Amino acid sequence: MSDLSSLNPAQRAGVVYLDGPCLLLAGAGSGKTRVITQKIAYLIQTCGYAAKHIAALTFTNKAALEMQERLAKLLPGGAAKGVTVCTFHSLGVRLLRAEAAELGLKPQFSILDSEDCLGILQEVLATTDKRLLRQAQSQISLWKNAGLTPLQAAQLASGELESQAARAFASYAATLQAYQVVDFDDLIRLPAALLQENAVVRERWQNRLRYLLVDEYQDTNVCQYRLLKQLVGVRAMFTAVGDDDQSIYGWRGATLENLRDLQADFPALKVIKLEQNYRSSVNILQAANRVIAHNPKLFEKKLWSEFGMGDPVTVVPMNDEEHEAESVVIRLQAHKFERRGQFADYAVLYRSNHQARVLEQALRKERIPYVLSGGQSFFDKAEIRDLISYLRLIANADDDPAFIRAVTTPKRGVGSASLEALGQYAGARGMSLFAALFEAGAEQAVPARQLAPLREFGAFINRLSWEAPKAPAGELLNELLKAIGYEAWLYETQDERSAQSKWQNVLDFVQWLGKKGEEDEKNLLELTQTVALINMLERQDEMPNAVHLSTLHAAKGLEFPHVFLIGVEENILPMLRPDDDLEAAALQARIEEERRLMYVGITRAQRSLTVTWCKKRRRGRDYQINEPSRFIAEMNLAEASPAQPQAQPGNLSSKDRLANLKALLNEKKA
Repeated sequence: MSDLSSLNPAQRAGVVYLDGPCLLLAGAGSGKTRVITQKIAYLIQTCGYAAKHIAALTFTNKAALEMQERLAKLLPGGAAKGVTVCTFHSLGVRLLRAEAAELGLKPQFSILDSEDCLGILQEVLATTDKRLLRQAQSQISLWKNAGLTPLQAAQLASGELESQAARAFASYAATLQAYQVVDFDDLIRLPAALLQENAVVRERWQNRLRYLLVDEYQDTNVCQYRLLKQLVGVRAMFTAVGDDDQSIYGWRGATLENLRDLQADFPALKVIKLEQNYRSSVNILQAANRVIAHNPKLFEKKLWSEFGMGDPVTVVPMNDEEHEAESVVIRLQAHKFERRGQFADYAVLYRSNHQARVLEQALRKERIPYVLSGGQSFFDKAEIRDLISYLRLIANADDDPAFIRAVTTPKRGVGSASLEALGQYAGARGMSLFAALFEAGAEQAVPARQLAPLREFGAFINRLSWEAPKAPAGELLNELLKAIGYEAWLYETQDERSAQSKWQNVLDFVQWLGKKGEEDEKNLLELTQTVALINMLERQDEMPNAVHLSTLHAAKGLEFPHVFLIGVEENILPMLRPDDDLEAAALQARIEEERRLMYVGITRAQRSLTVTWCKKRRRGRDYQINEPSRFIAEMNLAEASPAQPQAQPGNLSSKDRLANLKALLNEKKA
């Protein structure tokens, strides 16, 4: 039986409540993952639920993996094996794969990544303006997340930019359908629509998943909420876990309306608040509570802790960003030396990626190791995208973007003229490029010497597609790399160091995919369908002993003993631009979300928090005079500790003090 004695009263109430829909308002550091996993164990061990009828939905692979690991410890002997623990998008893939025929999709449909989608939009909009393309892509994504069709989007569009995006949306959607591919947003939109429109499919999935748990519910968008409602049906057996104070993804479609709607759509909703914090000291929590108190509340909630007052929160004004970076590094080193800590105990958080540049320079100067969140994804590396294009084509021969990338990488005598001729013929025939290859008519459209390497490539892909369901994934990938001569091509087209690095990345990817195929008992076709959803940067490798640099968005869900929150000034946090032309309500909503972002930053800290802001900051060749963020005043630190200690006691300067500390350290080593 699951042991609930280690839970506090509110956590225990959240676990055992099964009389209907339940909302757990889980404040930062309140142990929500523990409650979710304990509830799953309770459902199986005490309530008699079969593991296969329970699903827990998260927003990241990392969160899903952590949940799976905890469940394995709570439910030994493989009792948790049947539980579905995955992201919303992974569940969408499973549903689409099972119900592909209902949507007119092949079971081996491909999932396009962001760059492929951008390529399609580039053709649709007939422009190479990256800024315009990104704006259109973002707008279409928001429309899809809101569950809107191209026609509805066109009716709602205001202004030339939105109207242009709406026109592109219609052509973009038609292209995806023709290619038999879906984009990331479709993984939620299509299942939600299918369940809403098809009663037979809806009942099938409601019987399959009889209890749902949703993590980070405040981050759901309109489509995700629709999917949830369709899955739970009138039984409404679910637990949503969220925190309105940590809703920071409005810019990508997440909406707090989902929390409001939950009460309206499910009148029997039971609300349980988790307010005891197991992460931070009282000083840190008081600062967080004071800041977030300035936002209107959906639900009243106040975090508290038994960890004692802890170090006072320190606010340090800086001259400029160079001074800020140098000072943070000096203070970090001194603090680490005095506390005998590890570099991994420290995080430096900021609003925008560009703030990391000067910080990285200061850390490198002092030879301090660091890791950077939000860097380039492993899957975004060109060499991995090359290999994935082959996998996508093997799984779905009608995937035109994958065909174009694969047939031209490495170069095999196929140029743009060949592809253009083939494309014109395929377009006239209403078929994919790959299918057009083998038609007799292609011989009239494409010159023989250009068609020969294309057909040779097509035969090669057909052979791999035939082998894919049977051969081990690792073996087939190695055969593929050898056949296309990818290693030799890298060394021919790159300098030796770059080629070596890229080839090692390819080998790591092949080894990882082969191992995953063995562990999950999946062939290459099955692995390929989900590979676009797996972020290899979220593997559970040991974190190096290094300072963690991260944007506030990327830091959500993380915690560190000691945090430096930098650049806390007006126009950065909150991020408000002079040219932002926002109505009063929109401006207020923006500031409230930025305040929640500040709250998230503060609550990442366990034992100490240092907040910095710059009196001036470089803008091009000039300096801009800054004011401290309104959020600093809202922390009301004077009330917590009227006599804020100086950051560096004594008469010594920061650098002199650090020099003394280093000298002491060197004496110890000697």
